[in-house]
Amino acid sequence: MSDMESNRSGQDTIETSGTAKGQTIRRGGGDPGTRGRTTIADGVVEKITGMAARDVSGVHAMGSGMSRTFGAVRDRVPGGTKSGVTRGVKAEVGEKQTALDLEIVVEYGVSIADVARDVRENVVAAVERMTGLEVVEVNIAVSDVKLPDEEDEEPEPRIR
Repeated sequence: MSDMESNRSGQDTIETSGTAKGQTIRRGGGDPGTRGRTTIADGVVEKITGMAARDVSGVHAMGSGMSRTFGAVRDRVPGGTKSGVTRGVKAEVGEKQTALDLEIVVEYGVSIADVARDVRENVVAAVERMTGLEVVEVNIAVSDVKLPDEEDEEPEPRIR
């Protein structure tokens, strides 16, 4: 006859057998790499996503013109909430899966469909490789096209 018991953390397993030799003790219940839980914050996935999206040729910027303007001002203010890397990115992270929403500005003359496909491929590969999460969807909103003669919209600094 055999009993299985575990301590309060559920990590150690003790097997007792009715043999004359006494107890057999097995610690840990298997691979040490599977013990415990790893949680990944939304902001971590947003940073990975932002970096991977920016690496794609044809992506000029992330976020709408207005969000970039407000973001640039907010980034200069201590305590600003979103970094430049995560601007235009929203992630919903679960235990095993994540869904991503991106807002991008593309360069004039590129195929938007091709850029969107390349962004999806690059983002999915980076997020899945770095986090182990399954990316279930990558929604992309193209909010603007950067024309060759347009200057980037950077607000004037309020303090000189």
